[in-house]
Amino acid sequence: MKIDRLQCQRDEFGLPDDVRYLNCAYMSPLPRVSEGAGIRGMRRKRMPMGIHASDFFTQCDEIRSRFARLVGAADPSRVAIIPSASYGVAVAARNLGVGKGQNIVLLHEQFPGNVYAWRRKAAGCGAAIHTVVPPDEATRGAAWNERILEAIDENTAVVTLPQVHWTDGTIFDLVAIGRRAREVGAALVVDGTQSVGALRLDVSEIQPDALIVAAYKWLLGPYSTAVAYLGSRFDGGVPLEETWLGRNGSEDFKSLVDYQDEYQPGTAMRFDMGERANFILLPMLQASLDLILQWSPSAVQDHCRRLVAPLIDASVSLGFSVEQDEWRADHLFGLRMPEGLELEALKTELEARQIFVSLRGSALRVSPHVYNDEGDVGALIEALQGAAARAAGAGRRAPYQDPLPSTAKR
Repeated sequence: MKIDRLQCQRDEFGLPDDVRYLNCAYMSPLPRVSEGAGIRGMRRKRMPMGIHASDFFTQCDEIRSRFARLVGAADPSRVAIIPSASYGVAVAARNLGVGKGQNIVLLHEQFPGNVYAWRRKAAGCGAAIHTVVPPDEATRGAAWNERILEAIDENTAVVTLPQVHWTDGTIFDLVAIGRRAREVGAALVVDGTQSVGALRLDVSEIQPDALIVAAYKWLLGPYSTAVAYLGSRFDGGVPLEETWLGRNGSEDFKSLVDYQDEYQPGTAMRFDMGERANFILLPMLQASLDLILQWSPSAVQDHCRRLVAPLIDASVSLGFSVEQDEWRADHLFGLRMPEGLELEALKTELEARQIFVSLRGSALRVSPHVYNDEGDVGALIEALQGAAARAAGAGRRAPYQDPLPSTAKR
């Protein structure tokens, strides 16, 4: 598939010129159009007489439609609007069957929001948590993926994992993992928070039972917004909240006390959060989704790939360990330290230079986006080269000896 080359989109954001923000995996900056949509939403709320009953539904439908397009879902009604990824995981844990003696497969150092609900689920039904640990090697992606496939057996009820690991960008082959899960009848729950929007994901290929995405990272949306694609295992399921908007006929405000046992038609709408029709946050998310659809995740990934290629080469030459290209994302990856370099000291120095990255585990996590350019990456390379040179020099120097006896000091 030919990808139109995407140029740097820094003008779409309000980042200061002297800031090198390579930390989208922590939190994305808000695009200008999304900021404007939020301001208009606040002004609209100031005049509530202009908000009509239909507005509680139409904005939500726009979000469902755009997210469905983004992930290749044929039916937008399978998209739920939720406040966070952990909320979506809780929905999945509540509705997916796990029996005594079965196991739930997840990953070593998986993000905690996709761990705690499964621990509770396992403890409540007598199931086991099977944590798949990677090999202790610098390049571990291929072997880690093999271990995941081996861990899924006839006793597996749920496989829950991300598309890329949040600490170092290791890619997981969700097509192969999904196929193996279906072979044994296990459900597949994917946390797409650290990938969807910047890396292509198509639910028609992966066939997940749930895909859960917090919006404040690679969807470029506001905090406290998230979306979930929910497959047929959730049809007729039980939501975390019994919202009035989720009930059949709730568009007719004058008849709300004609209580309905039936939910809104649509397979995932029952799982929407309460007060889903946020007149400030949802317009912001819609504006961000429009930008991503305009660019395409494949073009975003291509931009990041071209941008970080010199950084990967320079890092390896300086002694950093980096995952193999095939098993590493380009929008998020970890640089593991060479001997003699201290992570905390390096991060402090980078921030003094207005270069922003994250420390995750034993790696310096770098996560660029379309607002970054060659100057940002060049500044990081220069800083890493300087830090490595100082560490090497310190290792060669003799121990410090005070030239003055203590009696001579003032």
